[in-house]
Amino acid sequence: MAKKSRKMSKIKAPLTQKPVGFALSWAGGALAGLAFRKAWMAIRHEEEAPDPLDPDRGWGEILLAAAVQGAIFAVARSVVDRTRAKAVARSTGTWPHPNAAPARR
Repeated sequence: MAKKSRKMSKIKAPLTQKPVGFALSWAGGALAGLAFRKAWMAIRHEEEAPDPLDPDRGWGEILLAAAVQGAIFAVARSVVDRTRAKAVARSTGTWPHPNAAPARR
């Protein structure tokens, strides 16, 4: 019975949180893409990162680009998720459940 009353007492997220979460995810992805392009320009002085299917690029260059891009996108995703969670907690008084995160791109 205690489990049932706990479930009933949880505050449901307003319907506006999903579109806001989507918009934040999209904006975070766009900013991460911009940050990656700027980082690649600083690292290799090239405007375009190597394409993995480009036969003229070596493994090291392709893997470096993938590692830098992955790190930047992971940081951006964490910033967006944490910002969203804090906003939900501020507006509802409860921290969102980890499985309530918006769908990924």
